[in-house]
Amino acid sequence: MKRLRIDVAYDGTDFHGWARQGPKEGDPELRTVQQVLEDALSMVLRQPIQLTVAGRTDAGVHARGQVAHFDVEDSALEQRTIDGDPMRLVRRLARLLPDDIRVSTCMFAPPDFDARFSALRRHYIYRISADPAGVLPTRVLDTAHWPKQVDLDKMQAAADMLVGLHDFAALCKYKPNATTVRDLEKFTWVDASTPEEPNLFEAHVTADAFCWSMVRSLVGTCLAVGEGRRPPEFAESLLSMSERCPEVQVAPAKGLSLVGVDYPADEHLHARAAATRAMRTLPPES
Repeated sequence: MKRLRIDVAYDGTDFHGWARQGPKEGDPELRTVQQVLEDALSMVLRQPIQLTVAGRTDAGVHARGQVAHFDVEDSALEQRTIDGDPMRLVRRLARLLPDDIRVSTCMFAPPDFDARFSALRRHYIYRISADPAGVLPTRVLDTAHWPKQVDLDKMQAAADMLVGLHDFAALCKYKPNATTVRDLEKFTWVDASTPEEPNLFEAHVTADAFCWSMVRSLVGTCLAVGEGRRPPEFAESLLSMSERCPEVQVAPAKGLSLVGVDYPADEHLHARAAATRAMRTLPPES
């Protein structure tokens, strides 16, 4: 068996998220990024392919730096004349995949590489326009619209309160037996306005991992503070909660893009995966 890594970009508009969702009660299988990619790979390699991904994006969320891996038999690579040059697979996929998915690179990966558990951190960017005229038409698929004016300094102050190692239960959708402790390494708001896109803001968010719906909840929290609907201390108060807060608004999916995933050097892949698989908890208070 050989392990291969692929780097993927997609427009999430017409997908029901990353994860494959089988047919229910006779209904057809929902269109997901995983389903489209696995079907194309299985067709080229003539064996069932199962992908493991760095970040399972929600419906409508985009990616330009997604990473996945899969295992394939040596014989399949040889028979399809791909052995020794994984980039041949990229060229074949380009002819099969729809316009809203692109596999940019394919390479052999060490056996210890795991796209999900070996990752050190994920990077997201959220684009949102508060312009009364609405979103620039050529960016309407990857930019959300906020109907009220927001204060950049207030949003950054709220973001600063959330940075660090915390239990983000108040900002995550519940998932059984899953920890909500995360290390939010970076949360920076940027005025990205141009003459063509006034009142445009970007949130740059980096963490070791994210819970389900966490990034959009972080963004929604800051937007609520930025427009004055919530007090500045609202963000900090969320960190003391042990379950999802109903007052947290989830920002629209269309503004969010996964832009990158970091991995350690090959010799540290196994240790990183083992650490990630361990149930994470907050350290005891001193």
